[in-house]
Parts: sequence; C-alpha cells; structure tokens
Amino acid sequence: MKYVIAVLLIASSLPLNGAEVPQSVEQLWADFDPRKDALETEVIREFKEDGGVFRHVRFVVGTFKGKTAGMTAIYGFPDATTVKSSNAGTNEKLPAVMHIHGGGQRAFLSEVKLLVSRGYAGLSVNWGGSAGQRPFNSVEGAMPGDPNTDWGAVDPSQLNATRYDSILPGPLQLFEDREHPKNNNWYLLALGCRRGLTFLEQQPEVDPQRLGVHGYSMGGNLTMYVAGTDDRVKAAVPAVGGAGWRWQPHQVLGGVIQQDHIKGDVELFRRTLSFESYAPLIRCPILHRSATNDFHGWMDDVYRTNALIPNQSLRYSWTPHVNHRLSPEVAIAMPLWFDHYLKGGPALPETPRSELVLDTADHVPELRVLAANERHGASRRSPNHEQPAASASRLTASDEQPLRLARCEIYYSVDPDPRARFWRSADVIREGEAFVAKLPLHTLDLPLFAFANVYHTLPKPESLAALPGHRKPVKELCLSSEFHTVTPAALKEAGVVASMKVSPLIDDFSPAHGLRDWYPINEDHPPLVQHWTRKLTDPAWRGRDGAKLKLTLTMPTTNTMSFVVIENEWRSYRGPRKTFVCEREITGSDAEQTIILEAKDFVSDSGPLKSWDGVDQFAICRHFAERGTTATRKPSWTGPAPTFARLEWE
Repeated sequence: MKYVIAVLLIASSLPLNGAEVPQSVEQLWADFDPRKDALETEVIREFKEDGGVFRHVRFVVGTFKGKTAGMTAIYGFPDATTVKSSNAGTNEKLPAVMHIHGGGQRAFLSEVKLLVSRGYAGLSVNWGGSAGQRPFNSVEGAMPGDPNTDWGAVDPSQLNATRYDSILPGPLQLFEDREHPKNNNWYLLALGCRRGLTFLEQQPEVDPQRLGVHGYSMGGNLTMYVAGTDDRVKAAVPAVGGAGWRWQPHQVLGGVIQQDHIKGDVELFRRTLSFESYAPLIRCPILHRSATNDFHGWMDDVYRTNALIPNQSLRYSWTPHVNHRLSPEVAIAMPLWFDHYLKGGPALPETPRSELVLDTADHVPELRVLAANERHGASRRSPNHEQPAASASRLTASDEQPLRLARCEIYYSVDPDPRARFWRSADVIREGEAFVAKLPLHTLDLPLFAFANVYHTLPKPESLAALPGHRKPVKELCLSSEFHTVTPAALKEAGVVASMKVSPLIDDFSPAHGLRDWYPINEDHPPLVQHWTRKLTDPAWRGRDGAKLKLTLTMPTTNTMSFVVIENEWRSYRGPRKTFVCEREITGSDAEQTIILEAKDFVSDSGPLKSWDGVDQFAICRHFAERGTTATRKPSWTGPAPTFARLEWE
C-alpha cells in the first residue's frame, strides 16, 4: 500500500489575560472563533480501502501558554472511482459527520468507514491521545513513529483526569493564578472538537451547510457541548453521555449518589460547564441514544436536561437492562437520523405519545402508548416541520416506504437509583391504535418510573457491519417514549392499590416472555454466552434469609456452568462491590433437572455470600471471568444450549 505524506495545522490563539471570569455559557465562548485562523494541512498517511479514501491527519487546536496544541484524527470520504454511493460520482458535495470517541478510547477508522459506506465524509478526532502515551492512544491504524495528539503546555486528556470536575488553577491548565471555567478539561476538548468542524467544512468534498456530530460516552458529553455552542451543527446524536446535573446530589434508597464532586465554585461550574446550561442553546435536532442502566448517562437526568432544549425535533432510543451498550435497533437510529437531516431522507417516526394513568377502574396504574402507523417516509419534512438540509441525492420509491409498527415494549420500576434499577417488563395488549399495559405494584412506599420502546420494521435491512460486533443486518428501529415518574405520595393520593402478589417464582421463561427480563453477553460466541438479570435486586423478587435459588433446566450434554451474583453494583452507599461465583458440573440429560443454590455456595476472595439482601445482578454463564482477573477454567462448552424452565426461590 502506498502512502501519501503532507501536513495539516489549525492555528488558533486564545486571550488569556485581563478578561473577567465568564459567568455563563455564552460568555465562556464569546472570545473563541473556530474559523479565525487559516488552515495548514498535515496528512500523515493516505490510503484507499473498502470503497473509501482515508487520511490520518493532524491539526493544531490552538496556541496555549505559548505552545502549540495539535490533535490527530482520521478523515475519510467515498472513493468515486470505486464506489457508487448516493453522492459519489456526482458534482454535489458530501454531507459530513464528526465522530467523537469515548474516554480511554481513540479515533476509530471503523466509525469513519461506517459513515463513508453511507455516502458521508467522516472525521473521527483523537482528543484522548497525548504525546508520550502508549500506542493504543494513537488513532486506529497508526504506524510506529506516527505523531499523536499533543496538547502542549496544557493537558485535558485522561492523563490529567482530575480536571474534568475542576475549575481550579493548575500547572497544566490555562490559568495558574485564578479559578476559571477554562481550566476545566471539557472546555479545551470542546474547543478542539469545534476546530474539527472547521477542518471538515473546509474539505473540498464537503458541503459546509450539512455537518453533523455524534459521540459515545465522554464523546456524548462533547457532542452536547459542541451542539450547544456551534450553529454549524445541523444534527447531533449523543450516546450514553451528555446528561446534566452531575454536580447535584441525588437521594436514593439507602443513601445519596452524585457523579461529579466539583472542585471550585459549584455555581460557576453549573452556569458555564454543566450540560443543562448548554441544552437551552441547542438549535439542531437531537437524537439521544443510551442504555437504561447507564452508569455515565443517567436516564432520569438525560430527560431532565433534554427537556430544556427549545426545538421540538428530539428523539430517544433506549436499550433496556444494560449499561453503556446499545442494541442494534438503537444503534441504527444514528445513521437514519443523519440521513434525514443531512441528506433529505425519510423522517423518523415521532416520539411515541404516552400517558401514565393512575385513576383506573381497578386502581392499578397503566401506561398507554399511541404510536400511529403513518407513512413517515412520505415527506422529507420532519414531523415537527423543521426542514432538513438540502438533499444531495434524490430519493427512490423504495426509500419512501413507511416504517411499519412491529411491536411495543413497556417497562416500569420502583428503584430510584437509575444505574441499578430493575426494569420490570409489563404485559402489553393492543387496544385500537394504543398499546396498553398494567403496572401492578407490591407497595405504595416506593416511586414509580415508566417508559416504552416502540419498534418499527425498516423498509430494508440496514448494515452496521463496519463497526465491531455488528455482523447481522438490522431489521428494526427502536424509538422510546417520554419518561414518567410518580412519587409515593401521588400514588396514594390517586387511590392506587398495591395489587401485585409477591411469589417465589422469579421467571418461568415461558414462550411468550422468553428471556425478556435478562440481557445476553457474548451471544454470538456459544462457549462464552452469559445471561444476566437485575431482577433479584427488585424487592418483589429479592431472596429472604435462608432462601435457596432453584433453577430447573434441560441440558442434553454434560457441561460446567458458572452462576454469578454481584453485590452492591453501583451502590457503594450500601457497601463495597463484590462478585461471588458458584461453578457446577451438570450432567447431560434430555429430562428436566433441578439445581439448588444456597447463598454460601457463592464465593469470592473475601469469603462466601452471607445474604441475598445486597444482590444486584445474577447471571447464568457458560463461562465467566471477572474483568482484570484470570479465569478459573477455560471455555469448554460442548453441545446445544440449555433450555431454562423455571427460576424460583425455595
């Protein structure tokens, strides 16, 4: 492969002295012009593969304290000589999307390849890398000796991680003599990403009027910062990040939780750097993808923050039960969102309308979801009448097929801790155009949380194969409803009754329900498959003292299985997190057999499990190894998968 070498620099200077401390987001960014300085280009390497032209580039973010800060990135666009995309081979310029990676990660070639495969120019910035770091922090595909991101006299990377929640002065910050919002890592990182937009808009292949941004985890945070400060962004997709109120203590059962413990003036941080202060400034359409139990983008706070966004072109897509991962039906929402707003493609369906009804005839709460089955693809206008950017292609008849309603899932919980709560699956029935589910409660002393996922069948399967772990075509799109919360006082005032009967049965794995209360890990690798549930943390299914777990299953071939419980996951206010494992060899048989598990059978380095009270997760694994530890045995599964019949307390 032949590589081309050239140079790209983005020079930008920042006044550091004499200015008063900014008191708002607008004041914080008032003196920064991302287009002010001319571009010089350093292309470290250029290559062609998979239908695209790709370049490893470096640009200078700015000059801080007399030293230049340079960021590496991966840029790509469709190769018109080898690809017939919706844009390649025409005189029309390309829409472009910037990808922002998460914490501890790097710029990903795979993310750029996904965008290029769909007819976009793509840029993945390497904000987290730093000169002198291990090669992992270089852009994906970098060669030994290639330059890396170098922040010069400042360092907002994770080598300086204590500065994400600080505005205090320091030797690697912009100011060493005063408390200032620009001392915070997020300010410099967002500035660097905005310079990435400048790079994108000035590429000859790119239409500067059609720029999008998406990011994952800490990249989701940066997506919110960029969308709130840069009107060049025409559509944005934060994922598992970007929730506000991280500085605010949250009361939960048994304690108080808080993500960021701010070092310095908390009110100044809130007004200038907290996401809820950026939300009112966002004017572009926002799609928020996340996981219901995400440790980083707390579900409740995502809704609180996004409620402050003034435009109505807002969607949610939630993967149930998991932490910091997205299902294919949620992942596909990102490219479809950009297809509409940057390429004039079909609009996504509206946010499902939902109503939580407390005053019912049987005094049992119910969630009603209305998701009209409309021809959403019949118009290129968004459902709220915002006009997407001018199309770079002409839609075909197949592009305008409607998204058919496939199904609706309704979830509810009684746990105030968004990271650890178990989402109960409700039984959904269809009443005309509405989906309805009863939400029976076992007590009125806990709050009620509820939302719905509505799945739409795509006109044709969509591919995410450029991304690791997405081998299969995606056939459905998930869009989530608004989030509903009711206090115990409101439940009692409405006359709700505690109608749920607590039973020893945890799960019957019936054909109608299957593993709906569980989530899989490694499901594409039979020897490594794990099934996890948070059901045992719910007080309706929590084990009592002396209770035994009883699992009935069929397993044709003799194998060893690992049963795992995690105590106090995300609940440090109850005690330290611990993992307990019980391994059992199960003799193969075509007949049902029962396994009895006592608390003392689960062991950790500190001894056996003493009580079920603190259990937050339970797993049935063909193989298990705690991250960062050595497995006690090698993967050795043989034969077909086991069939679960019942899980209950004895």
